[in-house]
Amino acid sequence: MTRRAIELLLLVALGAVWGWANDATAWTFAGALVGALIWSIFDGLRARSVLRWLNKADASRSPRVSGTWGELVERSRKLIKKLEKKAQNSDARLEDFLAAIQASPNGVVLLDSAGRIEWSNLTAAAHLGFDPQRDLGQYVRNMVRAPAFTAYMAGGDFSYEIQIDGPGVRPSQPAKISLQIHPYGKKRKLVLTRDVTAVQLAEAMRRDFVANVSHEIRTPLTVLSGFVETMQSIPLEEDDRARYLGLMSQQAQRMQTLVSDLLTLSRLEGSPAPGPGEWIDSEELLTHVIQEAQGLTQAIAQPPHEIRAMAAASFWVSGAKTELLSAMSNLLSNAVRYTPGGGRIEAGWRLRPDGGGEFFVTDTGPGIAAEHLPRLTERFYRVDRSRSRETGGTGLGLAIVKHVAQRHGGQVEVQSTPGQGSTFQVVLPASRVRERVTG
Repeated sequence: MTRRAIELLLLVALGAVWGWANDATAWTFAGALVGALIWSIFDGLRARSVLRWLNKADASRSPRVSGTWGELVERSRKLIKKLEKKAQNSDARLEDFLAAIQASPNGVVLLDSAGRIEWSNLTAAAHLGFDPQRDLGQYVRNMVRAPAFTAYMAGGDFSYEIQIDGPGVRPSQPAKISLQIHPYGKKRKLVLTRDVTAVQLAEAMRRDFVANVSHEIRTPLTVLSGFVETMQSIPLEEDDRARYLGLMSQQAQRMQTLVSDLLTLSRLEGSPAPGPGEWIDSEELLTHVIQEAQGLTQAIAQPPHEIRAMAAASFWVSGAKTELLSAMSNLLSNAVRYTPGGGRIEAGWRLRPDGGGEFFVTDTGPGIAAEHLPRLTERFYRVDRSRSRETGGTGLGLAIVKHVAQRHGGQVEVQSTPGQGSTFQVVLPASRVRERVTG
């Protein structure tokens, strides 16, 4: 028998005894009813206290009741604590999940059934140009005004992704954002975004590269084909034949140089960066490329250039010898090709204040306008295309120099003034330079 039943029977019995003490059967019955009523009032108060506590669901402040109600309170308290712990775990998992989405490089936006922003990570807000806190509850169509997005939302067909202009560094060059909507739940929508600017730039560079290579090879091939056809169909004097063969050899050499530069770029991009193991004498490198440049100017310039190796403290540089020679040779050959005959070209190594080293080439050529300087190391970029073809350049030399410098942890620097010449520098970090110790 439960405690509540015992309490009820006890109060009823007390009431009946009180009525019987008055020596009347009716009073005995009335006393029993009064006892039951008193028990009902007290039990109702306890039930009300328990219900009030259950409404608050505060496991730390349970009512002090005994009997069945006490047992109910204790069991409820344990259940509430268990549910609270489960809710805390769920909240923690939700926070971890949201933190993971927040760290994602892709944008995520949750929309309610009316198209209002319920939640967004910072990436999506940056992609679409709104504030992830201030603009919660706003209609996404009011935040993203791109016509393509408006039509996409209105059409209701979300089986494909679209691209819109995102907020860019410069209005003339906006970022390109890929966006797709995925419906879920009760008319809710999940919006996924990603920045495809770099992908599009890479694709444009690939198209430009293929077009440039095709153009550079097609020109000498056209010349070669024309000469071959002429020599096959028309009898030629020995002098004309020799002249044609000389021009054909020149065009074949041009294609060979282009292919060689392309292979060099491919090798630089596809191989690991050189380690610090090999130390090379800077004077040895300088002497080698100076001799090459002097041979080149004797062959193509009239009068030849004055090429001088600038005296400086000798030191050791660390890296791939063939790559460093390639970069230095390209800088010197460019100076020879673009500086008018008889001009002065100076080259050398020198230490920098930060402990690094630099190889520099200074010429007295025509100089380069400031707007061209940022693009000089792009593949096939030429300041003067007609002049480049006259000098036999492929448009890849400075791209090779840039890759070699970057592979050695350095960079390429250019200073130039139109009409006053240019200075090109391959800068290496201090970790790649070691001063020569003299005894």
